Amino acid sequence: MKIEEINSMTNSSYLVVLFCATAGKNGDDLGVDEEQVVLFVYLLYDLPNNKVVAVQQHYVRPTPSELSETVITEECRLETGLDEEVIKNAHPLDHALEEFDRFLVSKGVHPDHGGKSFCLATDGPTHIRQVLHPECGTKNVNIPQYLYSYFDVRKEFKKFYKADNITGIKTMLDYLGLQEDQSVEYGIRKTQEMAAIIHRLVVDGHIFGEHEYVNERLEPGICSKSDVVDDEVVVRARGLPWQSSDQDIARFFKGLNIAKGGVALCLSPQGRRNGEALVRFTDQEMRDLAIRRHKHHIGQRYIEVYKATGKDFLNVAGGSNTEAQAFLSRGGEVIIRMRGLPFTATTQQVLEFFAREPNVSEVLDGEDGILFVHYPDGRSTGDAFVLMGTEEEADKALKKHRDIMGTRYIELFKSTTAEVQQVLNRSMDPRNPEPQENQVALPPLIAQLPQAALPYIPQNLITSGTKRDCIRLRNLPTCSQVTDILSFLGEFSQFIVYQGVHMVYSAQGEPSGEAFIQMSSEEAAQLTAINRNRRQIIYAGKKRVIEVIQCSGEDMNLVLTHGISSPTLSPVVPLAQQAALPLTHAPLIQRQIISPGATLLSSLQAPASHHFANPFTSALQFSALPQPIYGSPFQQGLSPLVSAAARPAMYPQIIYWYPTPPVSPQSAQPFYTNTPCNTPSMVVMRGLPFNVSLQDILNFYQGYPEVTPDSVQVQYTHDGLPSGDVVILFASRGEAERAVTEKNHQLVGNRIVELFLAV
Repeated sequence: MKIEEINSMTNSSYLVVLFCATAGKNGDDLGVDEEQVVLFVYLLYDLPNNKVVAVQQHYVRPTPSELSETVITEECRLETGLDEEVIKNAHPLDHALEEFDRFLVSKGVHPDHGGKSFCLATDGPTHIRQVLHPECGTKNVNIPQYLYSYFDVRKEFKKFYKADNITGIKTMLDYLGLQEDQSVEYGIRKTQEMAAIIHRLVVDGHIFGEHEYVNERLEPGICSKSDVVDDEVVVRARGLPWQSSDQDIARFFKGLNIAKGGVALCLSPQGRRNGEALVRFTDQEMRDLAIRRHKHHIGQRYIEVYKATGKDFLNVAGGSNTEAQAFLSRGGEVIIRMRGLPFTATTQQVLEFFAREPNVSEVLDGEDGILFVHYPDGRSTGDAFVLMGTEEEADKALKKHRDIMGTRYIELFKSTTAEVQQVLNRSMDPRNPEPQENQVALPPLIAQLPQAALPYIPQNLITSGTKRDCIRLRNLPTCSQVTDILSFLGEFSQFIVYQGVHMVYSAQGEPSGEAFIQMSSEEAAQLTAINRNRRQIIYAGKKRVIEVIQCSGEDMNLVLTHGISSPTLSPVVPLAQQAALPLTHAPLIQRQIISPGATLLSSLQAPASHHFANPFTSALQFSALPQPIYGSPFQQGLSPLVSAAARPAMYPQIIYWYPTPPVSPQSAQPFYTNTPCNTPSMVVMRGLPFNVSLQDILNFYQGYPEVTPDSVQVQYTHDGLPSGDVVILFASRGEAERAVTEKNHQLVGNRIVELFLAV
């Protein structure tokens, strides 16, 4: 063909053939195992003259892993012929990309240095989308602009030759009757073969016209209930950290094109983020690549990715609220959700909140950039959404998290367009019961509690330690709520740790007039006690003096138990000390798992847990109390030496106020057994074989990095024999729930094991 004809075929004068190999799987499975790049090869192809200009390769040293002494797998070594020592002595990925950049400059094709135009060419999308972009994102390596577009030679080949059964370089060579390249080096051989295929395509008259593009960032968008979403473009991601934003999820899928507004964080019935998200991609190819990221990681958590439907996405992200759509159509780089606003808050007060020093930030479009959330009758929920014009403004605004407006501290979180739609849809749905104006959010009476199996939280997890970072409030009005306490503490409430308010109730469920509050430090507790002690609360038209005393967790325990210690518990052995020995041969090591003392601590995770205090007096007195209603968990955990009559009444945890985002503190009803995803939780395994070993249990939890030998505890009977129960401590509630969901009623040996949450 003539040079002029070739020049008219494409806007690019050159193609740069790019090829990567990872330390794990390669070929069609490139990128599925999340392994790092160990080989980076590129070849410059001159389209006008239809010839190879130069080829260059770099060995790449991956970031060392603490779990493996080798840097490449046996599968990689056999496929690529790479040498372990050569890879260990190579430079990291950022150095290889810098060398690539210098290569382009030296050949006169770098776009930032007045070079001729070029475009990348790869065999399929995986080298760019599944390997380079994700790894650069994880390592915070800058991605040059030219890595955001490429030609997929395999796709171009299928389109031009109308060939369907093309799966890679070899099938393209076979189709054209070309011989495989004889180069010794794996990467150079692959790029030379690609060059031969490109040469033939150009000679046969193919036009390289339309590039494939990689989206640089997630763009906002509005989804309506009336939209049509293809079932072949949606996935469900599970196991996400509860605080994940839409941008965090977009970073997990970096390299793949997500539709505008295509990330919808799922909320639980209580309005809390439940660790799931629905993601809508631009086409089926992107969706299929996303599925291949199943069990890839965000930090230490692996994320599950499954197919979902368009209806699933619309149920979460679709909206019909015209007010919300008008608000979202204003644009804005970031949406911030405000929680805990006074019910009478105005747009002017919100603007003044963000305009205060320090960290002054500007709301986009002023009052029009604020959207309050209301119930169907017009009452405020205490939530609002605010638009920020830039990421910088949003970062300054988020530093005001827990700042005070009036007498209330305000919580701020990054939000999404889908969350705005969900919250507005729920708040305006008359089927969602909300508290009436004259109702107070007090815990329900004991007699009205649902008779369901509820977990019992270890008392010593809260009431322990000598650090004086707590305060004790005495002489509170009997009907005081958490909001009354926050109002009393005023600006000092900002020092309360997350979910650190613990109301104390008597064994009969009556308010004791006391509360314990966990503060962020000893200094904060001391400062609060000095400034608020002997201050007054006006209750029923009368003044009441409140005592504020600095104390420690142990002080709290002594008050709640009247100085009486807990009974002895069954011995528990950490499996970390047993290696692979059968449990029947394990030494007995005393370790307290639960505290059956007379005091009930409702929950370490509870924002405002309720503590029931009553001293041990007599078995007769206990028999008069309500009987435990928590069901089977931990029945075997109590020592047989503790008589049934001597066991205290167990009240269920009652959790309300300050739930994990994004529930509004004002709109949250009391609910049961919902603990935040970022707090420690225990899972009980019941029905294990008596000869189970540590390795058996670790194998059972394969894929759960939080399960280590130190997190496994075995329960024993009074005779020192295994009870068949094991307790697993998870660092997060989300992982514990996922373990129960996935592993319950599975086999260990030849026995079906039951799993349930203990915390």
